[in-house]
Amino acid sequence: MTRLRRALARTTALVAGLGIAVAAHAQTAPQKGASDGVVKIGILNDQSGVYADFGGRGSVEAARMAVEDFGGKVLDVPVQIVDADHQNKPDIASNVARQWYDTDKVDAIMELTTSSVALAVQGLSKEKRKITIVDGAATSDLTGKQCTPYGFHWAYDTHALAVGTGGSLVETGGDTWFFLTADYAFGTALQADVTQYVTQKGGKVVGAVRHPLSAQDFSSFLLQAQGSGAKIIGLANAGLDTANAIKQAAEFGIVQGGQRLAALLFTLAEVHGLGLKAAQGIVLTEGYYWDLDDQARGFAKRYMARTGKMPNMIQAGTYSSVTHYLKAVKAAGTDDTDAVAAKMRELPVDDFFARGGKVQANGRMVHDMYLFQVKSPAESKAPWDYYKLLATIPGDKAFLSAKASGCPLTQ
Repeated sequence: MTRLRRALARTTALVAGLGIAVAAHAQTAPQKGASDGVVKIGILNDQSGVYADFGGRGSVEAARMAVEDFGGKVLDVPVQIVDADHQNKPDIASNVARQWYDTDKVDAIMELTTSSVALAVQGLSKEKRKITIVDGAATSDLTGKQCTPYGFHWAYDTHALAVGTGGSLVETGGDTWFFLTADYAFGTALQADVTQYVTQKGGKVVGAVRHPLSAQDFSSFLLQAQGSGAKIIGLANAGLDTANAIKQAAEFGIVQGGQRLAALLFTLAEVHGLGLKAAQGIVLTEGYYWDLDDQARGFAKRYMARTGKMPNMIQAGTYSSVTHYLKAVKAAGTDDTDAVAAKMRELPVDDFFARGGKVQANGRMVHDMYLFQVKSPAESKAPWDYYKLLATIPGDKAFLSAKASGCPLTQ
């Protein structure tokens, strides 16, 4: 009888132990399918400020197009797009992201124009174990020293802009530089990356001045740049800040005086807003142009029909990143963050935005970039015919390798 009791006790303990093990596995192993019956993607960007045309509502529309083209569902559950305006303020963006994650059950946040915002939300997303894909922000720190297991960077970054626009101007004689720099994370990173590239090529930075985001009057900054005698005035800003600086530079006769303007982050949206007369001759770098080939034109025409505008690289990149995320969810068979992040790194990116793109271990999506020059009004033959292609920059030249990026995950 005693032996029977001991055997029963051992059996009971074994069953209990197995139960604990199964429960533990159930808590850690990813569940197949979508855990809450829906896959939600948040598009968080500037919809009313200096970058409203840069990404804005256009990026939201591109995300919706991506979901529609995917069939509106993944893993037999609906895909929903939600969006919000972060007003270029990291605290507002973080509050929205926290609300989305904790209450609204958003699975991933994308676009994230403005580097300070992107860094803040990517940090929160690491804590919450959620995926971010940055299309609109530039700083290469996102996949460098501040990389995370769940953070991805898609359309471009400051390193690619430095190699493209900065490199081309130095190689054509622009060997002295003065920077007008937006006074936050993006401007700092862009100036640093271009400075490094300029000096490596034998050039010299003779000065710099910082201006606040959404500056209205650039006169004092432009006078300093003019007085420096630098061959190149590097505009380490974006959106309306760049457009306003170019307009006011024309009033001071800076280009007529022999200096050149380098619009280090300038897209089709800003060229359209500025007009060819003011923008002609500007050299810039983008990851997409609507008239590159039939694939690019196919997306652009559908986007134009919905928005009345041609897309820039931010809006096209948002479509691409939403699509890749949904492909990764489908391939993983679950919306579990770790499983999806692994699939995002594993799957190739091959669409109208990125031909033969690949996602590195640090989350950087590597693809070709393009160096363009803005046409003159006489050269433009049709509406939105704004660019002539100067060079294609291979992805492995445009972007840092994971090992060289400084990302702690890859060291």
